[in-house]
Amino acid sequence: MDEDEILGYVTAYLKKKGFKQTEKVFQEEFQQNKSNSSSNSNLEPDIANHLLAFSQLENGPARYHNGYSRLRTWTYSSLDLYRHELLRVLYPVFIHCFMDLVAKGHIQEARNFFTTFREDHEMMHLRDIQKLEGVLSPTHLKEMEFAHSLRQSKFNIKICEYSYELLLQHLHSTQSTTILGIINEHINFQVTSGQPSLISDDPEAVTLTGSSQEAANQTNQKEIHWGLLEDSLEERLEKPGALLSDTEKGDGEAKEGENDESKKRSIEVGKQGASVKKMKKDKGGSATGKIAKPEAIIVPAAPRVKSDLPLPVIPTEVEQSILEDLRNRVQLSSVALPSVSFYTFINTHNGLSCSSISHDGSLVAGGFSDSSLKVWDMAKLGQQPSSSLSQDENDTSQNEQTLGKSGGKRQYTLFQGHSGPVYATSFCPVGDFMLSSSADSTIRLWSTKLNANLVCYKGHNYPVWDVQFSPMGHYFASSSHDRTARIWSMDRIQPLRIMAGHLSDVDCVQWHANCNYIATGSSDKTVRLWDVQSGECVRVFVGHRGMVLSLSMSPDGRYMASGDEDGTIMMWDLSSGRCVTPLVGHTSCVWSLAFSSEGSILASGSADCTVKLWDVNTSTKVSRTDEKNGNTNRLRSLKTLPTKSTPVNTLRFSRRNLLFAAGALVKNA
Repeated sequence: MDEDEILGYVTAYLKKKGFKQTEKVFQEEFQQNKSNSSSNSNLEPDIANHLLAFSQLENGPARYHNGYSRLRTWTYSSLDLYRHELLRVLYPVFIHCFMDLVAKGHIQEARNFFTTFREDHEMMHLRDIQKLEGVLSPTHLKEMEFAHSLRQSKFNIKICEYSYELLLQHLHSTQSTTILGIINEHINFQVTSGQPSLISDDPEAVTLTGSSQEAANQTNQKEIHWGLLEDSLEERLEKPGALLSDTEKGDGEAKEGENDESKKRSIEVGKQGASVKKMKKDKGGSATGKIAKPEAIIVPAAPRVKSDLPLPVIPTEVEQSILEDLRNRVQLSSVALPSVSFYTFINTHNGLSCSSISHDGSLVAGGFSDSSLKVWDMAKLGQQPSSSLSQDENDTSQNEQTLGKSGGKRQYTLFQGHSGPVYATSFCPVGDFMLSSSADSTIRLWSTKLNANLVCYKGHNYPVWDVQFSPMGHYFASSSHDRTARIWSMDRIQPLRIMAGHLSDVDCVQWHANCNYIATGSSDKTVRLWDVQSGECVRVFVGHRGMVLSLSMSPDGRYMASGDEDGTIMMWDLSSGRCVTPLVGHTSCVWSLAFSSEGSILASGSADCTVKLWDVNTSTKVSRTDEKNGNTNRLRSLKTLPTKSTPVNTLRFSRRNLLFAAGALVKNA
């Protein structure tokens, strides 16, 4: 080995360690010695071999395994008080060690490293681990968007000052330059003073921010108008004069005696008026309705905005029915919880893939993996089959008269048309229509009055995971495996808008109360808010640690709740784009979320077979005052309602604040 090679190795080592001054002095002395004495220019071979071996060791794959192994051993042996904070560092270091090994071509070493340490992270990050398992070459690393986003991202980790000092001391004492470099490049520490945060604060202790974080911050600076629509039915309810005139108009065809009786009923909030279906299904609303009238009008006024979409005209009879429901609405609070009506699907043989409930609870739909869609009319459930049925020219009679094993008429209506599993259904709030989406990449519009398929909408290229009618009907939104959400109208077979921006599947979609925005939840662990008129993303919500499976908007349009596969619920302020509070309590996927009609209660349904009720007002107030302190009492769970063995698939608050829920019974093995 000649002197120039030795000079190169030593200089490279000094540069790597950051010893710039030493490097400069070394080069000067080396040049001086070389010019003064040629006899001393050759170093002994063993010194050169040591330098070469050290250089190869520093650049070899073993340094990742050894460095991570030392950090892991030290972390698990640290004091209990600080261990849960220090453990947060392991996952980012693990995935970046693995990806660095793959990027440098050490494929076998990368697989051995991955296999050795993956069990440490499978409980919290199983889906991410499964995705990274498919990375087998540097090309995969570049082509996989998830891996690319991780390499371009930084983890934000909350850690107390003492834990941070302990970590630095360990890294410097062990001279783990490789691990130290990964931490410096891919982790941002948010160091807090005082004692370590409690484990219950973990959902927001580790967040991922990409290299596009500045763009996301800039997006969240855009102005949004979260208020309610002008001249909405809720606004009319707050004006007794307007409501009275509407009532008189709606009841003009009825007798005066019936009109007076209806008014008396509304004042006493006794039996429910309006439609027969609502009278049958919302009895729970009238049961506790005695406290509704005094408080129903005293509601903080939300800002009023104009719709950016041409909205459909609501039929007079539907409008009158909605007003009657709103007037007889039960006022809920932390001391006045809703009644719950739970619909259980039995004998589904694991075939139920989705369910939905109409706004008055009179109809329940189930989508199945055999591509069928079934709708039950709750008013007819349990009745004996009638001997005479009206015959239509379409296939309605065939659908309704299908015979079961016992020879009796089935108590549901069968809708057939999809060629793949049905993943979502949605009832129109102001009409006899229903939507369904399927693995066959289509969306179908059905008439619950004619029991027939009206339209098949084609636009997505892959399975459509979710579809939702807008609060005013006519328009609907869909989300798909093709990483887009789309806006449609019932009268056009092509989408009106396409929202693209998510890095993975768009799993759920939800309309804002004023119909000007939609929210989308994705497998990329983010939630986005989109302007319906422009198709532009106006908010990016980052904080979930698992795929986002459910969304719900507060009735005043100010807050949004999102639930993920880990069981965490995040409450977001739409105007600021920030998380108001995390709600922790579920132990499995949160499949459904629903705000009560006045927005004081949030209900969540989960695969852990429970429905939880949360106090929205307390949660938002406490989190604002104690945001800087990290107060652990931000969470306010009012009640947990367990089922025997039924994962909760769907939740729906009626306009009168009766809570409907549905799920399929799972038989224990």
